[in-house]
Amino acid sequence: MQPFELPEFYMPYPARLNPNLDGARVHSKAWAYEMDMIDVPQNGTVIWDEHDLDSHDYALLCAYTHPDCDGPELDLITDWYVWVFYFDDHFLELYKRTNDWDNARAYLDRLRLFMPVDGPITEQPTNPVEAGLADLWARTVPAMTADWRRRFVDSTKALLDESLWELANINEGRLSNPIEYIEMRRKVGGAPWSANLVEHAARAEVPAVIAASRPMHVLRDTFSDAVHLRNDLFSYEREVHDEGELSNGVLVFEKFLDVGTQEAAEAVNDLLTSRLHQFEHTTLTELEPLFDEHAVDPEGRLKVLAYVKGLQDWQSGGHEWHMRSSRYMNKDAAQESFPLGPSGLGTSAARLVPALLSSLAERARRHANVPFRPIGPITKPPIDLPFGTTLSPHLDQARENVVEWGARMGLFEPVPGGPPHEGVWTEAKMRDYDLPLCSAGIHPDASPEELDLTSGWLAWGTYGDDLYPVVFGRTPDMAAAKVTTARLKQLMPVDGPATAVPASPLERALADLWVRTAGPMTRENRAAFRSAVDVMVDSWVWELENMHLNRIPDPVDYIEMRRRTFGSDMTMSLSRIGHGKQVPPEIYRTRPIQALENSAADVAWMINDIYSYQKEIQFEGEVHNLIRVVEHFLDAPLDRAIAVVGDLLAARLDQFLHVIEVELPALFEDYSLDQQARLTLEQYAQELKHWIAGILIWHEDCRRYEEEHLLRQFGHESPGAVGAGAAVASWRLPTGLGTSAARLAPPVSVG
Repeated sequence: MQPFELPEFYMPYPARLNPNLDGARVHSKAWAYEMDMIDVPQNGTVIWDEHDLDSHDYALLCAYTHPDCDGPELDLITDWYVWVFYFDDHFLELYKRTNDWDNARAYLDRLRLFMPVDGPITEQPTNPVEAGLADLWARTVPAMTADWRRRFVDSTKALLDESLWELANINEGRLSNPIEYIEMRRKVGGAPWSANLVEHAARAEVPAVIAASRPMHVLRDTFSDAVHLRNDLFSYEREVHDEGELSNGVLVFEKFLDVGTQEAAEAVNDLLTSRLHQFEHTTLTELEPLFDEHAVDPEGRLKVLAYVKGLQDWQSGGHEWHMRSSRYMNKDAAQESFPLGPSGLGTSAARLVPALLSSLAERARRHANVPFRPIGPITKPPIDLPFGTTLSPHLDQARENVVEWGARMGLFEPVPGGPPHEGVWTEAKMRDYDLPLCSAGIHPDASPEELDLTSGWLAWGTYGDDLYPVVFGRTPDMAAAKVTTARLKQLMPVDGPATAVPASPLERALADLWVRTAGPMTRENRAAFRSAVDVMVDSWVWELENMHLNRIPDPVDYIEMRRRTFGSDMTMSLSRIGHGKQVPPEIYRTRPIQALENSAADVAWMINDIYSYQKEIQFEGEVHNLIRVVEHFLDAPLDRAIAVVGDLLAARLDQFLHVIEVELPALFEDYSLDQQARLTLEQYAQELKHWIAGILIWHEDCRRYEEEHLLRQFGHESPGAVGAGAAVASWRLPTGLGTSAARLAPPVSVG
């Protein structure tokens, strides 16, 4: 008996079948035999026999997911999928079941030798996985550019290497938290790798100029998440009950939410649906502006649209294959499908209509947020940090200095669209916000000059985050917002002088901070810092776009963008200054360091979301708050949503500590880091502890989120109320998520 009933899936695109299916079946079987994947023992174990290959029917998967490519291309794509599934089972039998960590690492390291970006393969294969990869590489990469080859190498390496993450969790009996799981599943699940193959199969390589942009990343990641979550639903029985696997979304939700398996499966399907809606939203609203911004020519635009269509075909075809393959739990689902035939229609119209109706209802609900709801102070979940920080002895002077600096930069001056006769900020507000307190906690050893500089960045970022909705919030003037953002970037030159003259308080403050901060940096550090600030100011525009649509964000997109609105990239960039000579730059791209930074950032911004909930929802009409996102996604009452966010914060804190205690020492050994590099990374972890603790201290002690302060600032209980106060509040449209000044603070010296 199945552990749960498969939920009703959202799949608006009918599956189609490639007419070259039979030829691909014949070819892929012959190829698998040629590569010794069938009936050839590996360390005494036969991974597949012919029946296994036939019943899995990877040719059917590829014929459904690539319905329009010709016969030779379908043969090639099918061979890739035979290889990747064989690798998965080969790795399972030889290393996961045996917990053979050392040999697993050596096995994966060798596979890199068969994926050279340039030049021929020089190593000789020693097993079917290596032989298959060598053959496929030589047949695939000549047709693609160097940019595509690099991206495909990265996604293939991630798919292979991060299998060690799954193995480590099995060895420790450790179940990942939902945020960690989504991030890691993209790597080990292989869907980004599949997206690269879609470009090849559709002859639709994404232009290099936009390949790394947010919209293209979102399309790839939403595609990947939906593919993986669907697979988790179908493979739960095999993975969890038979293989003892811990990397399954249903299991993660089951344990984290403390619900039954059926309810967990429904929650996973809800997230799958949300990711598909995000895919569609990005396609319809972000691609055309992206094309225009980068002057993509008509041929490039057509290729991107063909790529999007290829990803849609993969979704519907992959779903149909899951309902048929013997590899998965699909007894009830398979009965709903049409028999195979030349038309290849595998998704019945009876399923399409309810899916579309459900989608329309969900879209209406997502855009039907009621702003300015009366909330009152909430009962915060416990936030227990097992570490603390001290405060800089220069705090009192820094408090006076930042106010004087703010007045000199014009931060208290009136702005167009703002309240009459005063600025977005006043001196009283700036003192209430007490940004140097945050700086003093995250940077307790700073010199007076460093503390002033840190406090200035805190003030500028918080002011900008408050200013954007005031200036651009009354009307959907996104063009003006983008022009303003572009001007900010012109004030941060990597080489030479700025290409714009400051013309507003926001610009004057940034220009001043940039010269004082970036001037002493090396060019490499200056470029990295500039990129990090760019990410943050671009995210302010993203918030405005959601607010104009009154759209509650998709949970995953929200979490990943929240790190940007919080200024995490900028913080980490500043933190690494001076590390270059001690720590090789590639170390910062490893999974443990990325996990350390992302988990720290998530703890920090979740603290802010908890403390700022009343301010943002009741007084600012916001949609960008994790508690609000969870309320919507789980259709949960407020107290349940608060508890879930508290649990997420605790889980990310546990992961942060796990990385420090377990994964960093392993990283040191894996990369043979010298003592200086080890000490530098250990100090970096300590600085991130100070950052988190300083942020919590600031939220507890500043007046920015106190109800008494909010009532005085907004003049009434709710800006949405009818009465004298409503007119006063009309200019105070949503300020966006990330109001915490702490999001901008560098935890180490920047001087």
